[in-house]
Amino acid sequence: MTNEELWQSVLAQIQFSVSRANFATWFKNTKISLKENGKIIVSVENSFSKEWLANKYSSLILKILRDLESEIKSVEFLVTSEKTSFPLVKSKKSGLEEKIASPQLPFQELVVDQKTNLNPHYNFDNFIVGRFNELAQAAAWAISENPGSTYNPLFVYGGVGLGKTHLLQATGNRLNELFPEKRIKYIPCERFVSGVVESIKNHTIGIFKKKVKDVDVLIMDDVQFFGGKEKSQEEFFHIFNIFHQSQKQIILSSDRSPKAIPSLEERLRSRFEGGMIADIGIPDFETRVAILKAKCGERNIELDSEILEYIASNIRSNIRELEGALNRLVFYKKINNKNPNIEITKKLLGNLINHPKKKTTFKKIIETISEFYDLKEKELLLSTRRKEIVKPRQIAMYLLREELNESFPSIGRKLGGKDHTTAIYACTKIAKEIEEDDSFLLEINLIRQRLYGGLNGGK
Repeated sequence: MTNEELWQSVLAQIQFSVSRANFATWFKNTKISLKENGKIIVSVENSFSKEWLANKYSSLILKILRDLESEIKSVEFLVTSEKTSFPLVKSKKSGLEEKIASPQLPFQELVVDQKTNLNPHYNFDNFIVGRFNELAQAAAWAISENPGSTYNPLFVYGGVGLGKTHLLQATGNRLNELFPEKRIKYIPCERFVSGVVESIKNHTIGIFKKKVKDVDVLIMDDVQFFGGKEKSQEEFFHIFNIFHQSQKQIILSSDRSPKAIPSLEERLRSRFEGGMIADIGIPDFETRVAILKAKCGERNIELDSEILEYIASNIRSNIRELEGALNRLVFYKKINNKNPNIEITKKLLGNLINHPKKKTTFKKIIETISEFYDLKEKELLLSTRRKEIVKPRQIAMYLLREELNESFPSIGRKLGGKDHTTAIYACTKIAKEIEEDDSFLLEINLIRQRLYGGLNGGK
């Protein structure tokens, strides 16, 4: 397997573990520049990306590499092109990058327009619409025809891998096509936060803010990362006001509704809720098959209906996992020059579909809920009636009952020394709210994803 093929295989699997926005932010323009004596060197475009990948993703990358080639022992990251950490400035490649760069296989996720930060692959033509996303799609389409006056801001939320980034970028691309005079910028929230940090450190916050304010349409992905970032929230609050007063369009996405984002200032929350809020749910079986057929068309591969239905039946809650499964089959065809049959498909997707029984622990539940709501673990265990603690603690009680089958007295003792009646009330209350409120069901499912799948969105 060549370096290019090896890295494309790694990227195809990494998509299962990170959000699409994080994938585009941290893995864009990466490649294997050297493979020697069991050591892999991955080239990245700046020192910030190097530090982030080394700290957050090195063990995941090494695990995937070892699964593909058992003789690989280590992975390191090398900066080959220094660029500003904020994507509004374009800079040239260094000579070193040109020396070690080699042709890569085309990878659609990484093709980005340097002016807008948008991936031209994402458009409305290849965005499959179903009952699970029709409201969000309709609102985005309306904005693309009349920016600044219809649904401003638009706030789209939904679980990991359900197509939020695709919809946001499709909207940006259509706006760019219909209004070429407008300055459009797509920015993952984490990149905005890192830009604020860097500009404060370099005493260039004024320049940073001016670059953002000069934009006509601001598209920001994964705004849940604003939680707890006070300075970034303050800067974005002022930017938001300027955009709104100037009738400039703002489009936002999050993995949860505005009211569920922890440590988000009330003034910012109210602005997020002041426009159009649209959720994206889980696609049904027919829509999953339609998505797979559309992706097959894009990749110029024909697969039997039996194979597509097998994938759609077994991967139900995540469009990115559908794409990832398809990528494995495409890669098999590229290597073997033939389409996989149903038996080979089952083998190729075995570790995706045949998951072992999931297990968790009390410690993991407390840790996951604390991280999700930006709390300290010990706060959940204290006997306090603080509003920001009560709801997460009730969710912890509910999950202890549902996931570990703990007795009500045991749950009460572990969480603040409560009486068993308190635990019963909490579990009943959360179960009822899940049944009545779809956005709260999404919130609980996101917590379960983190609990079992490790989907931390790079946080």
